[in-house]
Amino acid sequence: MTDSKKHQSLKEFYPYYLEEHQDTTCRILHFIGTGLIFVILIYAIATGNYSWLISIPFVGYGFAWVGHFFFEKNKPATFQYPLYSLASDFKMFFDLLRNKEKFNPKANIH
Repeated sequence: MTDSKKHQSLKEFYPYYLEEHQDTTCRILHFIGTGLIFVILIYAIATGNYSWLISIPFVGYGFAWVGHFFFEKNKPATFQYPLYSLASDFKMFFDLLRNKEKFNPKANIH
């Protein structure tokens, strides 16, 4: 899907973000990458070894971009909307965790 609309809020952007994440494997990879970000953050704080923080963007974006380029076959929204995309990634993570969204979006019944 191409996005010709200029989004003005996260609330407006999030449905577009979800449309760009229809592949189950892509969603799983996003979930793993975002989950690992929390693990790395907690580990770095708990051990005082803050050098681990450098790995956060590589881990987070690495999993997400593999999902987009190899499974979803689209361009990550982060290139056009970096802040909305980052916030939406965390929102999708917690929505998946709470079962508000499904890993298989075709199974979503709202």
